[in-house]
Amino acid sequence: MRLLFMSDTHLPKRAKALPEQLLAELPRADVVFHAGDWVDTATLDLLESRSRRLVGVYGNNDGPELRARLPEVAHADLGGLRFGVVHETGPAQGREARCAARFPDLDVLVFGHSHIPWDTTAPGGLRLLNPGSPTDRRRQPHCTYLTATVADGALTEVTLHRLPRR
Repeated sequence: MRLLFMSDTHLPKRAKALPEQLLAELPRADVVFHAGDWVDTATLDLLESRSRRLVGVYGNNDGPELRARLPEVAHADLGGLRFGVVHETGPAQGREARCAARFPDLDVLVFGHSHIPWDTTAPGGLRLLNPGSPTDRRRQPHCTYLTATVADGALTEVTLHRLPRR
């Protein structure tokens, strides 16, 4: 099962559209995750129409229309793994322990907010993934997103994709 992870798209404030490279990944993904800060409903509509399955949450920059359609925390059981998605996890210091305590029943937690790619494993085994942002790199050298594979109850081939500068 192929997974696609993104967050913090901030359309149309930070970019006019999602990058073509990211859009080309949509039909290849069995499940698309978005960890919040969509900003516009058009992006949600686009991903819903082009994704086989979409798992998304709202972020701190998402208004009432997005909050009415998306949860603060989402869950999905995929290929023997329990995934969770949330926008904010607090400061980097202590993140693993804090998230492991808050989400003890998950195998993988996808989060956003910082625009900083993140891939760590907490004591106890919770994998934390932040795909960065495909449209607003902030202090990062590149805009980014993640892909991964779920096979035999394991998350494999986790790949950070760097997008060309616009």
